[in-house]
Amino acid sequence: MLQAHSFLWHYLWVAPNILLLGLAALMWRRRFHKQFPVFVVFSFVTAITQLTIYVADTIPSVSWQVFWRIFWVGLLVEAIVKFALIGEVFGRLFGHYPSVASLGTLLIRGVGVTLVLLATLAAAYSHKDNIYWIISGAHILEQAIYIIECGLILFLFIFAAHFRLSWPRPIFGITVALGISACVHLATWATMANSDLSVYGRNLLDFLNMATFHVCVLMWCYYLLVPQKIAPKSTVRLPDHSLEVWNRELERLLQR
Repeated sequence: MLQAHSFLWHYLWVAPNILLLGLAALMWRRRFHKQFPVFVVFSFVTAITQLTIYVADTIPSVSWQVFWRIFWVGLLVEAIVKFALIGEVFGRLFGHYPSVASLGTLLIRGVGVTLVLLATLAAAYSHKDNIYWIISGAHILEQAIYIIECGLILFLFIFAAHFRLSWPRPIFGITVALGISACVHLATWATMANSDLSVYGRNLLDFLNMATFHVCVLMWCYYLLVPQKIAPKSTVRLPDHSLEVWNRELERLLQR
C-alpha cells in the first residue's frame, strides 16, 4: 500500500488538492476572499500546481526531464504565494497598529534576508542525492524554501507572543497549519537531500508529506468554514508593553 502509484498514493496526492479548490470556491462564494485574498489565491494556485505535477507524473508520454522542469516551476510559484500569505497574516494580525505593522514589516524583511542567506549556505553545502542536477537541485531548493518559511513563521509567533496578542481564529488556523506543513516538509526534504535513502524510504517520506498536507487542508477548512463560538467577554489588564503605546510613540517618531 505504501508504494508509489498505489491507491493510497493517488488519494493523498489528489484528494487534499481537490478539497483545497473546494475551499477556495466556498470562500469566494461567501465573500471571504475580501478578508483573505492572498489565502484564496494560495489555495487555488497550490491546488492547480500540485494537480498539474500529478498529471505530469502519471502520464507516460511526459519524460522525466519535462516532469522535473514542471516541478521546478511549481516549486517557485508556490514559494512566492506562501511568502505573500505570511505577509497577509502579519498585516491582519497587526492591522490595527499601522506604525507597529510598518516596523514589523521592516523586521520581517530583515529576518527574511538573513534566512535567505542561511538557506543559500545550506543549499551550497548540502549533499547531492542524485547524479542529475535537476533532481538533486530540486530537493535542495525545496529544503531552502522550507528553511525560510519555517523561520518567518517562527518569527511571526515570537513577535506576536512578545506583545501578547490574541490571534483571530481564522488567522491562527491558517498560520498553525502552514507552520505544521512547513516543519514536516523541511524535516523530510532535508533528510532526502542529505542522506542516501532507499526507494522505500523515500516513498515513506513522500507519504508523510502528503498525509501532513491533507491534515493541514482539513485544518484550514475547519478554521475558515466552521463558525466560532462566541465566548463571554472578560476584562483583561493590558500588558505593560501595550501595542497602543508602541504605535503612538512610533507615530510621534515618524512625524518628527
